[in-house]
Amino acid sequence: MSRGAPGLRVVRSGSGPQRAARAASRLNGGGVAALAVAGVGGGLVAGLAAGTVVIGDRVLADDGREVAVVDSAALMAGHLRRLGLPVTVGGVVSTPRVARGRDRRAALARLGAVVVDTETAYALDGGYDIPTAVVRVVVDTPERELFSTGTFSGGVAALRHLRRVAPALLAWADCLAERTVLLAGPRSFCAGVERAIATVDRALNRFGAPVYVRRQIVHNRHVVEDLEERGAIFVRELSEVPDGATVILSAHGVSPEVRSEATHRDLQVIDATCPLVSKVHHEVRRFSQRGYQIVMIGHPGHDETEGTLGEAEGITLITERADVARLRVADPDRLAYITQTTLSPDDVSEIVSELSARYPAVIGPHATDICYATQNRQDAVSAMAAECDLVLVIGSANSSNAARLVEVAERAGAPAALIEDESELRFEHLSRARVVGVTAAASTPPHLVERLVATLDALGGVRVEERRTTTENINFPLPVEVR
Repeated sequence: MSRGAPGLRVVRSGSGPQRAARAASRLNGGGVAALAVAGVGGGLVAGLAAGTVVIGDRVLADDGREVAVVDSAALMAGHLRRLGLPVTVGGVVSTPRVARGRDRRAALARLGAVVVDTETAYALDGGYDIPTAVVRVVVDTPERELFSTGTFSGGVAALRHLRRVAPALLAWADCLAERTVLLAGPRSFCAGVERAIATVDRALNRFGAPVYVRRQIVHNRHVVEDLEERGAIFVRELSEVPDGATVILSAHGVSPEVRSEATHRDLQVIDATCPLVSKVHHEVRRFSQRGYQIVMIGHPGHDETEGTLGEAEGITLITERADVARLRVADPDRLAYITQTTLSPDDVSEIVSELSARYPAVIGPHATDICYATQNRQDAVSAMAAECDLVLVIGSANSSNAARLVEVAERAGAPAALIEDESELRFEHLSRARVVGVTAAASTPPHLVERLVATLDALGGVRVEERRTTTENINFPLPVEVR
């Protein structure tokens, strides 16, 4: 272990409660700034193979008492997964003697632990108020106990993986520091997202599971997984939905062709399309009925773009300023544009300026198509970025407005990173960042912001300040089917 982490002070306690407690007491009060407890342990749950690295998020005594909570566990776990190690996050329980027998291990698992040892809780029971990491590598399992089976292959795998953990602990130690966290406001859910999620929630309560949802209801993995656990079934196309079933259309909108298919299939449709997306669809129909050639500014393949393009024939999609020069316009006096709602206003402005320069008669919507929530979140990041060493945007990779927040931060001069949650935060992000800005896409649950702040706090403490540029008080009514 020490060979892999020459920058760390490594204390070998030996096995057992007394040795662990004595080793910890020698450190306590000795100017130790952080403490990592690492070693091997016995697996408690089925499917946890020898060699699996367990990152402890809770440390328990064998009577169920909680000795410590480790809020940075997901950060360490994410780092080790990227190194290719088998990793799980869970509770670590300590017992006075080696836990043997399936019944004993099953009883310990019922406390909420996934691995057992004879040291961690005793080492941490002194009440350390410093950054802490807990790493235990599974040496055996309830089905194949190390001493009862006479095989030591699990022990060899465990020690090999434990050595690979050592550099990760060094990287963890290198990013420990007090920080200021600036929270951009507004952030997280907007009214359209809240409406869409509430629509699925109400439908499950009213009609029971399963309820089908075409595409992701909003672009966030955590939201989708939570609704799946409750009985929502997400499908790519309506062909995957049984005839007559209840199906919800996502917040991003669909084309008339999809609606026609739903009617033909006798599906019970609940439309969760964001009203601001519906506004863009209405504009397309209005321009088309007046005989205008339509240009859409947006990103190819995005669910919102696909739905909008289906509202009329012959719409040309452009994504950047250079695309304007390649347009083939039949009548320069009958040209109109619309935009995807989740774009950067700066990017849209550049493209519209180029359109206007080449085609002075071009017309657009009566009011901007850019969603108010997209605009507000980008404004908040722009106002905050100059103060930050790093801006963290919480959102899924397929979220357009999340990607735009990263671009806005970088354009304002701050390094920025898009992370799905705290497990995707990287040590190298934090090594020199002392002022960290945090925002979240309009489809990101607020609790993920809280989890990220708790992770940063566990790395040395944080002072949290909010940078709010506006307050949102918009609400959209739910679809009539679920009111």
